[in-house]
Amino acid sequence: MDAQTATLKADPAPTGPSAVEIDVNGTLVICDCAGVLWLPGSGALVVSDLHLEKGAAHARRGMLLPPYDTAATLARLGEAITRYDPRLVISLGDSFHDRSGSQHLPHAYREALQALQRGRDWAWIEGNHDPERPVGLEGAWYSELFLETLAFRHEPRPGAVGGEIAGHLHPAARVVRRGRAVRRPCFASDGKRLLMPAFGSTTGGLELRHPAMHGLFDRNELIAHLLGRERIYSIAFNRMNG
Repeated sequence: MDAQTATLKADPAPTGPSAVEIDVNGTLVICDCAGVLWLPGSGALVVSDLHLEKGAAHARRGMLLPPYDTAATLARLGEAITRYDPRLVISLGDSFHDRSGSQHLPHAYREALQALQRGRDWAWIEGNHDPERPVGLEGAWYSELFLETLAFRHEPRPGAVGGEIAGHLHPAARVVRRGRAVRRPCFASDGKRLLMPAFGSTTGGLELRHPAMHGLFDRNELIAHLLGRERIYSIAFNRMNG
């Protein structure tokens, strides 16, 4: 299948508290509280910033982190793939924490990832951490990919770019209610573009008020879809405090 011109059809996934339907540039997408994006019209599941082998990358530089990030991330990814059974998975860049991550991927993790790929198309998008095709893994390699009315790329382009689905910035939102602050990863969209939350188990987040976010959204239309443990919380940017 040529993923750039695919016109796959799939039944929409059910939504409820754990997911929310939104329109991005004329395409229906579903934001899932697991941190994945589902395109029911194309049968495509989108995930961003897996940062696989982050612990191993830091260990090679003498910085010790818990070594279980890859196992945890792949387990969560497997749960999402089982739930949606996608025909296409789009990994939206920084799939590995550095350019040698896929080469040094332990055999058990490689087998687990290959099992997730089996029977479906897989698109790797070039990231700033992993600017080269993964070693020893199936899938097509793109700098950017076009599907329906959307353009999938790792880093958002400056300014108001319609139809862009991007990662890289790891969006998060901070909400204050009754004197208590809650900060969570989020999908961020103004209906024209959407930024994906980071999926990796040890990734951080950048708040929507950070200067790196300036100019990317119409803030009057911007909504943060915060990831809760079992549901999505959708809050307009102009109603956030703090």
